Amino acid sequence: MQNRRNFLKTAITTTAALALHQPIFSSNKSKQLTILHTNDVHSRIEPFPATDLKYPGMGGAAMRSTLINKIRTENEHTLLLDAGDIFQGTPYFNFFKGNVEIDVMNELGYECSTLGNHEFDNGIDALAKQIDRANFPFVNCNYDFTNTLLNGKIHKHITLQKGSLKIGITGCGVELKNLVAPYNYEGIVYHDPIDKIQEQVDILKHKKKCDIVIVLSHIGYAYNTNKISDLQLAQKTKDIDIIIGGHTHTFLEEPTIIQNLENKDVLINQVGFAGIFLGQIDYIFEKKSTKKQAKNHIVIPT
Repeated sequence: MQNRRNFLKTAITTTAALALHQPIFSSNKSKQLTILHTNDVHSRIEPFPATDLKYPGMGGAAMRSTLINKIRTENEHTLLLDAGDIFQGTPYFNFFKGNVEIDVMNELGYECSTLGNHEFDNGIDALAKQIDRANFPFVNCNYDFTNTLLNGKIHKHITLQKGSLKIGITGCGVELKNLVAPYNYEGIVYHDPIDKIQEQVDILKHKKKCDIVIVLSHIGYAYNTNKISDLQLAQKTKDIDIIIGGHTHTFLEEPTIIQNLENKDVLINQVGFAGIFLGQIDYIFEKKSTKKQAKNHIVIPT
């Protein structure tokens, strides 16, 4: 295996060919926010081998880096987010305990992530160290970290400014029971994400006056049981604009649009796993109006 430092330098500077949609339009009468997102990358630092039967040569940090940088040059206000399960899946995690994944995300300029269940695979102590190394915040509002080393390290919500647009971001996670060894999340208390998310959305929308509210969710897109999912989260809340999901490795060619408690649209998107696809949502804010338009792209790093 290559030396980690040398590999990172190569991965972040390699040039790749791009498959890219152009922005919707440019107008003095509107503002555009481009939201780029990943989920369940699972330590896929290098592309899948050329011999892989399903995804030959796909994925990898180098191609994603080139694509993200190109989109940023073409869209003034671009946001890069992740919906969790950064860790676990390749030997990079087994050997370097999350260092490579966080280094790559720092280099790519991620601006926020939520926690997936696999973030706890090496325990709370190890996760706390990786969060300290990250140049971006983690959000989660339905885990109580009070009696753990993570207390004070995870944000219930954040706000970001892109030009004149104020963006509110909160996050939620799946119940860790039966997914993570009990000693790896000891002290964390799980709460129903619907109630906790609504509390944070109310703050972001009404107290902090955000133009758009985004939920980074690692609870899963949908289930055949009554287990809480992104679909239910959208239906049973209000004032969420976008849910960027993870956990179920669901690939959506277009976002699902769900009516919330006030019969307003909520966009839900998820782009599979392993960084094979990069989600791109162009959100248009029209001047002198509260109207918002969204157009989705599935971008394939090649």
